[in-house]
Order: sequence, then C-alpha cells, then structure tokens
Amino acid sequence: MQLPAALDEKFTQLLGRYPVKRSALIPMMMYAQDQFGFLSDEVLEEIAKRVGLNVLQVTETLAYYSMLRRKPGGRYHIQVCTNISCMLRGANDLYKHVQKRLGIGNKEVSPSGTFSLEEVECIGACTGAPAMQVNYDYYENLDPDKVDAIFEQLQDGKKPKPVPVTSGSLHPRNPAEIPVISKRFGIPNSTKIDVYLQNEGYQALEKALKQMTPDQIIDEMKKSNLRGRGGAGFPAGMKWSFVPKDIPKPKYILANGDESEPGTSKDRPLMEMDPHQLIEGMIIAGRAIGSQQGYVYIRGEYRYVLDIVEGAIKEAYERGYLGKNILGSGFNFELAAHTGAGAYECGEESALMESLEGKRGYPRIKPPFPAVVGLYGCPTVINNVETLSTVPAVIRQGGDWYAALGTPKNGGTRLYSISGHINKPGIYELPLGFNLKRLIEEVAGGMKDGKKLKAVIPGGSSCPLLSADQIDVALDYDSVAKIGSMLGSGGTVIIDEETCMVDLARRIMHFYAHESCGWCIPCREGTTWLRKLLDRFHNGGGCADDISLIDELSKNMLGRTFCPLGDAAALPTISIVKKWRHEFEDHLRGKCAFKPAEMIVGAS
Repeated sequence: MQLPAALDEKFTQLLGRYPVKRSALIPMMMYAQDQFGFLSDEVLEEIAKRVGLNVLQVTETLAYYSMLRRKPGGRYHIQVCTNISCMLRGANDLYKHVQKRLGIGNKEVSPSGTFSLEEVECIGACTGAPAMQVNYDYYENLDPDKVDAIFEQLQDGKKPKPVPVTSGSLHPRNPAEIPVISKRFGIPNSTKIDVYLQNEGYQALEKALKQMTPDQIIDEMKKSNLRGRGGAGFPAGMKWSFVPKDIPKPKYILANGDESEPGTSKDRPLMEMDPHQLIEGMIIAGRAIGSQQGYVYIRGEYRYVLDIVEGAIKEAYERGYLGKNILGSGFNFELAAHTGAGAYECGEESALMESLEGKRGYPRIKPPFPAVVGLYGCPTVINNVETLSTVPAVIRQGGDWYAALGTPKNGGTRLYSISGHINKPGIYELPLGFNLKRLIEEVAGGMKDGKKLKAVIPGGSSCPLLSADQIDVALDYDSVAKIGSMLGSGGTVIIDEETCMVDLARRIMHFYAHESCGWCIPCREGTTWLRKLLDRFHNGGGCADDISLIDELSKNMLGRTFCPLGDAAALPTISIVKKWRHEFEDHLRGKCAFKPAEMIVGAS
C-alpha cells in the first residue's frame, strides 16, 4: 500500500523508537486513523506487515481500544462526556440537546457525513464540566447555546476556538495554596525550554548529575515522603530502591499519563503547561536507577497534549538535556512519548506496560513486580505524571524541605481537581493535610447555588464516598483512610442535596462495566450484573432483596480480581448503599425525590 509521505515517515520514526516493533502498533493505528478517518482492511494489512504481525493479531489488539474505529466517522467526531463530574453539571440534558441538534444517536453518522456522535466516559475535563471533544479539540463549560454556536461554525467550515488550557488550572492564587509544581502555570510560553530555564528549569538535573550519586538521589526522595500521586500512594523513593542495581538488562522509566479516573484532570495541565518539569523528573529518575530509556504514556484523548510533550522532548534533545553525555556527565538518557487509544485499564501499571508493548491492556499477575520484571521483562519504574513532575523540586530544594510542607509520612503538596456542585471548580495545589471542609468552603468557593452538601468523592470515582458530616478531615493518605475512604488521585467531586445517589451509583457502575478489560470473571460479570441491576432499580423495577444483592455483589468483587478495577467499582457502591440506603428504599415505593414521578417505571 502506498502511504502518504508524512504518514510513511511517521511510521518509520515509530518503528525506530522501541526495541520491539510491536510497541509501535497502537500509535501507528492512531496516526493512520487520523489520516484516513478509520482503519480499513488495507491499512491494517500494511501496519501488520511493518510490525511483523499477522492481521488477526492486529485486529485482536484494535478491538480492545475504544478510540480505534473500523468504520468511517463524520468529518467532525463529537464526543460528549456524561460521566459523574459532567453529569452533575447537566451533561445528560446537554447530550440530548446535541442528539436533537444533529439528528443522530449514539455512534451514528449524519447523512451528509459531516458529524458523528458518541457518548463517552471521562475525557479529563472534569473541572470544565460539562465538556465535549470535536475530534481532539476540547470545549468546556458548555450549555445548549454554546454548543449550537460551535456546530454553526463547523457547518460553515470554520474551526471554533477550543479551550486554551484545562479549565480551572489558571485562577487567582488562594492564600492557602503552595505552588510547587504549578508555579509556572500561566507564565507566557511556559512550554518552551528558554522560559523553563529562566524559572529554575533543569537546575535539579545539573545537581543530580554533578553533585549526587544515584543512591543519594534515592535517599533524598525517601526523605521527601513523596507518595505516588496516581492513587496508590506508595512512597516513590522506596519504589525506586527496589530496582536491582547490578543487572545486565536495560532498565526503564515510565510516566503514567493515562489519566482516566472520573473526577481527575490534574495531569493534563502539568503536561500542557509545564512539560519540561516532567522531562527533568524522568531524567533524574533514570539517573537514580541506572535507566537510559524512558517513555511518557499519554492517554489517547490527550492528543494535543501529546504534541506539546513531543515538542518539549525535541527541545530537550536540541539543548543537550536528552541523549548522550547529558551536561558532560557521561550519563545517557533517551525519551519518547507514546499514545494510548482509549482504555481506563491502561492506567494500571502492568496493563500500561502491556499496552506499551503493543498488546491489549490486560493486567499482569503479581509478583513479579515491575521493579524487577517490567517492560520487555526488564526492571521498570512507573510513576504518575504528578509524581515525576515533583522530583525536580525535591532534588533542587531538598527532601526535608518538601516533607515539611505536608504531614508526617505524607510529604509535600498535591494537585486537587475540584468538580461538581461547587462555585469555583478548578485545580488547586494544597499541602497534604489541608482540611477538606476548608477546601470546599474557602478554596473552592462553597456550594453552587447555595445548596447543601450531601456527599464528597475525595479522590476519584474509585473511592468510597464521604457524607456531609465527614468532611472535617485532613486531606492526607492516612487521615482519609481512617474514616474509610482514600485520597486516591485527588479528584474531589462535590455532590449537593438534590442528587439521586441511586442514579450516581448507576452512573459510576456504567463506567466500570464499560472499562472492565474482561479478563477476570468477578470484574467482568460483577460490573455487568451491577450495571443492569442498578439501571433496573433506578427505573423503578427493583425489589426489596435487590438492595442487599447490590451490596453482596459488590463485596464479592473485593480482592478477587487481577487488578484494582473490581475494587474500584465495588468500594463506592458499597459506601452509597450503606450511607444512603433510604434512597434505595424510596425507589422501592416508586419514588425518587430527584426525578418526576412519571419517570419512575411503575410509579402510581
């Protein structure tokens, strides 16, 4: 097959980026789809030939990823998010408006071929909810009038201006904030290396290469009490120390930028406004464990972010911060960005490695752990984007300094994505241990429209919910754990008194059923059964035994799956049934205080 010259060159670049050709498979399919609009048999045969696979292996991988298409979409592919943060800000009504405006339903294409439409899960625009994407462009804080204006421009052949940066990441600093990794947010041209160098950029790398040994770097990270910001909260320095020192195999540093947890949108601004900070952190991590190769895995929906990161990597190579003999130190480090293609499961570290190797993102059984047997069977450190972006500040100013910003065993600051029924949704950098009640009332401006608080999801949709009487708590890993929840990924969703908790549980379970990889039975079957059960229950078709059954099914998933996705689906559901059981009981009587009676099936 004769490919366009630019695509042919891109394929060649991708195939030279990895030690195993198959790793180029998913990026090649994404770029081919961008070129042709979908993946035809002819295109897949060409890709298969280039990566050394048969077509069945390629199509088997393709079918796993939600963003890859076998049929043409519209010239403008409209994706409307209806996940929890968007749902709470009116996304369901907005999606109905879009359907009516375009005259098509979910996964349909308009007769003219101009538009295609898809209702999608979280797109990382939680602080700008409700939101949608047109191809890869983000449009946030929408209402029907704004949507109509966007469609009118598209029909006229014009491109509406997308959001310049993640909504809520730029705002007047609250006095409570301590800008460490967000300090360069809003500086003009902050993605450029010259601006980064003018603002303490690459100073930590020079210190790490010229004044510190690898062991000293790891010791400093341990002093910092920096815990993984992706959700698990495992100490970063300890994770690095697990990598064997004397081993002939290559070692790898992976940045997990597959930010897909509903409620979470803080890695997106870190990459779009300060990519060199992430790059510097990865090089230092490479020096610490003796790695000479890193990859930044970026979720497929963040295509414009991928372009920004790749531009920053190119600048770093041109200035000698990447490549051979960095800063004359004798240390070599190569770095590349890698695109995902739509799969929440790939945020789990072992599934991410499988995806980076060009396969379906199925989790691996542990042990062995990635520090010993990771990418390509080699020692690997995987950290979240926020974690690695913090490394330069720790090395530059010292682990003790960073630890002192937080609480014992919970060092430093973290970014909170605040969304839902709040007056000032946004991304705020606060010290660990900051009080949740103060965050809601002082930092985020209090409840929207003066309504009362009902519940809080403290760290993304996988966390057990807190009720309104539990919010006087310090936001650190240990304090939140003591009251039965998790700090998670920092995706804090605020829920008001007029929200139906049965409906919220239903929407959360739709996400996990959709995103389950299907590998293990408790998760595959459990999430599907719970989704159907909660749908039926919310629509008025439930019976008294269903409440206990929902709870029982959820508990039977806990600890019985290969990865944490089963737990992630179960934990919020269990908490909702426990704390708002009365709302489930109201539904048994054909009543929902938050829906018109005629909308409840069987209501009299």
